Amino acid sequence: MSVKCYETEYENFGKCQCLDNGRIKLIATTDVGPRIVFFGFVDGRNVLFEDIDRNFYEMNNGYGVWYAYGGHRIWCAPEEMPETYLPDNSKVEAFFDKGTLTLRPARTKFDKQFEILITMGDDDKVIIDNRITNCSDKSSRFAPWSVTGLAAGGTEVIPLCTDDNGFLPNRTMALWSYSDINDKRFTLTDKYALLRQDAKAEKPFKTGFNVTGKEIIYVNGRNVLKVRFDGYTPAEYPDFCCNFETYTNSLFLECEILGELKTYKPGETASLKETWELSSTDKTPENVIDEFVSKI
Repeated sequence: MSVKCYETEYENFGKCQCLDNGRIKLIATTDVGPRIVFFGFVDGRNVLFEDIDRNFYEMNNGYGVWYAYGGHRIWCAPEEMPETYLPDNSKVEAFFDKGTLTLRPARTKFDKQFEILITMGDDDKVIIDNRITNCSDKSSRFAPWSVTGLAAGGTEVIPLCTDDNGFLPNRTMALWSYSDINDKRFTLTDKYALLRQDAKAEKPFKTGFNVTGKEIIYVNGRNVLKVRFDGYTPAEYPDFCCNFETYTNSLFLECEILGELKTYKPGETASLKETWELSSTDKTPENVIDEFVSKI
């Protein structure tokens, strides 16, 4: 089995690049973004959110309109105007070499070069390396921030830290001003948190944690997406020191991974790597979740 990379058009996202190994496929935009807008089994359902109707956007005065487009993107933390929501509606350079697809948009007006490198092998996994390079002549303080919008209707399971730190705390939890701690979509236990996407929900919800377990899962119908990433280290992270955050509204659920918040010298690159593993199951979502949490 070999990995193919070819140009295609997908929905209303324009020209895209597709990676396909005969079992799974991934589609990334090159007319805008970049975004990874499709990830799933060949001829299967997309596990990612697609904003076909462009419902999710932000007006950025003086810069234009930023569109979520859906799927996966690389951002820069902390979240702020105007840099975070700088429109990325232009063409993206793409090239494929030795199983890795590199997506490189133009340098931003804030002198940062974003890149997404996607490596696909012969199994049901992809490795994603999210990179941000400081291209200015001055040092810049930021954290790489991976944001993946997931398709509606699923449930996310987030393992919480279970380290025994004696007299010291072991768990960090951050809540945003619009988050209701009694939100019916959110369940908090001693070992894990659950967040369910609900199309009927009226308010958004966001929370963050120090996830030491290095992985989360999102269960949606028969699809189970496992996202693996580096564990929590003794470093500074954004948003009250969270290395993982999650957000949901009536359209999608976001899985967000954050790297170390530090000062990057001119020419220095921040890298945030993650692995997506897709599986299909005949078990109920409840049984899949029970099996996953029993191992925490």
